[in-house]
Amino acid sequence: MDLNILGACIMIGLAALGAAIGNSNLFAKFVEGVARQPEVRGTLFGLTMVLFGLIEALPIIGTALGILVLFGII
Repeated sequence: MDLNILGACIMIGLAALGAAIGNSNLFAKFVEGVARQPEVRGTLFGLTMVLFGLIEALPIIGTALGILVLFGII
């Protein structure tokens, strides 16, 4: 049972870390793109929000798998 807890914690932590790194890169490139070409701000914002949603799916999936590992289902 102890290794299940450790595995679940590592899984959830790495998923959150991956999402944080992905979001920081995404928004850094968004700001850079708007600074270079302000006229495409609307298009870039729409694409950024779609990618933000996809990146945020990672910690949700990681948390779900971590809970499954915690209770020994996987």
